[in-house]
Amino acid sequence: MIAGKPPLQQSQLFSLKGSVLTLSILTLISFTYFSFKSLRPPLPFSPPTPQITLLPSSATGTNTTTPSQPRIVTEKKEGNVGEEQEDNDDDFFTDIYHSPKLFKLNFEEMEKKFKIYIYPDGDPKTFYQTPRKLTGKYASEGYFFQNIRESRFRTEDPDQAHLFFIPISCHKMRGKGTSYENMTIIVQNYLDGLIAKYPYWNRTLGADHFFVTCHDVGVRATEGVPLLVKNAIRVVCSPSYDVGFIPHKDVALPQVLQPFALPAGGNDVENRTTLGFWAGHRNSKIRVILARVWENDTELDISNNRISRATGHLVYQKRFYRTKFCICPGGSQVNSARITDSIHYGCVPVILSNYYDLPFNDILDWQKFAVILRESDVYQLKQILKSISHEEFVSLHNNLVKVQKHFQWNTPPVKFDAFHMVIYELWLRHHVIKY
Repeated sequence: MIAGKPPLQQSQLFSLKGSVLTLSILTLISFTYFSFKSLRPPLPFSPPTPQITLLPSSATGTNTTTPSQPRIVTEKKEGNVGEEQEDNDDDFFTDIYHSPKLFKLNFEEMEKKFKIYIYPDGDPKTFYQTPRKLTGKYASEGYFFQNIRESRFRTEDPDQAHLFFIPISCHKMRGKGTSYENMTIIVQNYLDGLIAKYPYWNRTLGADHFFVTCHDVGVRATEGVPLLVKNAIRVVCSPSYDVGFIPHKDVALPQVLQPFALPAGGNDVENRTTLGFWAGHRNSKIRVILARVWENDTELDISNNRISRATGHLVYQKRFYRTKFCICPGGSQVNSARITDSIHYGCVPVILSNYYDLPFNDILDWQKFAVILRESDVYQLKQILKSISHEEFVSLHNNLVKVQKHFQWNTPPVKFDAFHMVIYELWLRHHVIKY
């Protein structure tokens, strides 16, 4: 007689196998469900640069003559982030940021460790070390030059630096009537001098160097120096990614018209009775179309030219306080100071510009405080704006107030202002370079 297990034991064994099989199937279904649930649709414009989680490296064996390098965590560990001490600033825990807690952690790491070396070469009274003036629509360039010198991020020791700032400012070149061809030669000679005198450019072929320019003159003067434009990080106010701007390498500088003529707007939804507003020069195709299609509309306040000062004191700026949506079409470049005007005055900006890598796009979720359209949407502009419910508008407006501090320049710089946001963008790119 062949020995075998009793019928009861066999039944129990089959039952156990069935339970294990059922549990495995349920686990597979659950994993598949949450995997699909975690997928998100892509943004209509260029996707933001992924945030990087920074954790301090071990102090063991660290060379004290070089800046401490944090190690990179490529997988997002929500549990570790959640263990951090809660911040009293509720803004960090709102969805105006792509990853609010991650941004907060990285920002704190940046404040502790990030160092930038400014090349001292060049006559400070000519084209180098010379900031733009701190007024007007190109003030962002001047503020950055001044802020970097008075900030904690500057180091006098190049061996401690993570990035190197090439302080080229072409404003005075234009004032002296220098041609673009001669500007290019001046910039090329300056760069050649830095490369010959210092060893730092050749270590990375300029990948850890950056320059800043908000005026289109600076763009024109540097575009003829491919070694600079292709290798170094460009921080520019005209970040059109169809003509050479590289979003994952370069940085979009917000073009801010400072000082603002009137105080910041906010918490004034009931006063905003005009649907949409725009007035300005017709110096681009999209602006010509905008004026032609909508200048006679009764609900959209669209002018085919700038508002003359003769009509009254600050008439143009006061329109922002009375309007729900401020139209921001690209001009001679994709950018416009009108965007930061809208943010400051509490009027929800309507971005009407193709190929625009919006400032701080990898940090801020622009769709939470702005309306982003293609230029071809100009013909349906009124219908699109009217389809936005009152509740949606209030949410956009409230979020807009929360981001105002990120588009404000100060001297000395203030935490989370425009200067610190640009520095944060450079911090992220530094880690892309290093790792």
